[in-house]
Amino acid sequence: MNEKYVPLYRKYRPQKLEEVVGQEHIKKALKNAIELNKISHAYLFTGPRGTGKTSTARIFAKSLNCKEGPTISPCGVCENCVDITNSTPMDVIEIDAASNRKVEDAQNILEKVMYAPVNSRYKIYIIDEVHMLSSTAFNALLKTLEEPPKNVIFILATTEVHKVLDTIKSRCQRFDFKRITTEDIVKHLRYISDKEGINITDDALFTIAKNSAGGMRDSIALLDQLSVLDGEEAISTDDINNLLGRLSFDVLSSLAEKIINSQPQDAIECLENIYNSGNEPVQILTNLMDYLKNLLIVKNCKIEIAIELTQANDVQIKQLSTQAEALETHQIVFLIEKCADYIKELKLTNNPRLWLEVSIIDLANLTENTKLIDLQNRLTKLESGDVAVAPVRAMRPTIPQTVAPIKKSESVNHVVPDVVKSLKENKSQEPIQIKEKTEVTEHRPVEKTEEDFSPMPKSKSVQGGDLHSLWAQLLENVHSVPARTLLKQWATPLLISSDNVILTMKNEVLLKQFVEGNKRQMLQSAVDNMFGQKDIKIVVRLPMAGDDKIVQESVSLPKSDLASDKKSEASTKSETLTKQEATKLAQQDPVDVEEVRQEIDNVVEEQKSSFSKPLAPQHADNVTMIIDLFDGKVID
Repeated sequence: MNEKYVPLYRKYRPQKLEEVVGQEHIKKALKNAIELNKISHAYLFTGPRGTGKTSTARIFAKSLNCKEGPTISPCGVCENCVDITNSTPMDVIEIDAASNRKVEDAQNILEKVMYAPVNSRYKIYIIDEVHMLSSTAFNALLKTLEEPPKNVIFILATTEVHKVLDTIKSRCQRFDFKRITTEDIVKHLRYISDKEGINITDDALFTIAKNSAGGMRDSIALLDQLSVLDGEEAISTDDINNLLGRLSFDVLSSLAEKIINSQPQDAIECLENIYNSGNEPVQILTNLMDYLKNLLIVKNCKIEIAIELTQANDVQIKQLSTQAEALETHQIVFLIEKCADYIKELKLTNNPRLWLEVSIIDLANLTENTKLIDLQNRLTKLESGDVAVAPVRAMRPTIPQTVAPIKKSESVNHVVPDVVKSLKENKSQEPIQIKEKTEVTEHRPVEKTEEDFSPMPKSKSVQGGDLHSLWAQLLENVHSVPARTLLKQWATPLLISSDNVILTMKNEVLLKQFVEGNKRQMLQSAVDNMFGQKDIKIVVRLPMAGDDKIVQESVSLPKSDLASDKKSEASTKSETLTKQEATKLAQQDPVDVEEVRQEIDNVVEEQKSSFSKPLAPQHADNVTMIIDLFDGKVID
């Protein structure tokens, strides 16, 4: 029977520093350390897997303990060299930290450290994957790593150096192993193939090197796996793709072409053939994302750099360039991001084929109408007015009507509208000036022009004009259920309009919340949303004497009373009249211009006096009730 088969990555493990592929900076530093006899007590080798950390540690140990050493070229035939090569040395102890990570294991090492080497110059501890040690095990090694016994050397190797304690790293000489370049991997794979008689093409070797992500051990292991396919024909890239479940360049190019041209139906048909060939959904999207990455590189880099980064041949680079011309950089980046998102979904879902089909359809619809030049052209047309836009008909605001309209005399028709307009626009509480124009002109129909169209309303039109309906609409706009309930139970509306909102609050604690607390913004947002305006003036205060009269007048007044008693109410009313109330009085009285002027002057004077009059002292509900019942007052 033949001897046990030795894998290629073990058979071709380097035995001298010169045989280590790449890592020139590390090889030079270790050689100089041996020649100058500057051997440190602790080393830390870091870097990706398969880049030569453990092999370099063994070679370094062999160079130090060789019978002819320390030397940069160990003989390989002495007892120490043979033992290290066969992994059976007495004085070179290899420890796997993944399975010996407890503090007891670290203490076991410390107990044996005190013994001198048996038949070697140095006692060397090689601890692989040292980041797996627990914190207590690290702390147990701290003092020994800093000041180990004579002729004891520690070599720590790890792929995740960030997990190693800083106190450990500061006690070691650190060497960072870099990823091996694709060119160096291909050269070494060709050397092994020729030695082993493996018939394989250069393109296939490049594919192996790209798939190994800079790790020599992974590349040699994949070559070893492909060696069983050796036959009359050379091993090609297609054989590697079939073995690894990867998609060929032509298949990916065809699928990408359908996506770029926004052909979801053709893309789904192409996907069906790929899926039926036995490819996994995650692998399909991963390969597609890698292809799109090559498109992005070809789009933004020179040909020489693109060939080096993508490892594609001239024909493939030309095909990638043709497809890249039809896309913009932001489109390719967006497609790559969507692929990454769908890959995450595929790893979590129980129905990967569903999400695979959804992803391809989505990708095939993303490139349509997303070019920057098209978006800029459309924006230019919109700004220049070339695009026909449907005209928006201006809606006139509806003014709430609380009483039936009364006929106006011909002399008032020209003055009252101007007065009402001035009242609405006079928000600074300045006196209103009335023009001395009383002549009556005859109304004649005038043809409407484009300038006669009314402007867009400043506020929303609200349903219903009475105070109860407006209060109900305001409560509906309060989105907070607790705030709405408090307002419904404790608040009483006095005035609700697009200019002012006046509410009374029976509870002083709640009043403070709606005046300066967290519920103030909720009420403000509800009022602004109701009328479609911003920062409408809101007054929330305690109840005062005379509020009932204001509520009654705001809810409903008899038409006859309005016509006969309005004039006396405007002159004797002690509370502050709002602009809307003054407007109603001016609109409802069939009097001449002088009477209207006099009424408005009275309203303005009352408004001025209300601002200067000190606020009445606030009392509790029961005190106010007793004062009203016995017509009394509070004496301080």
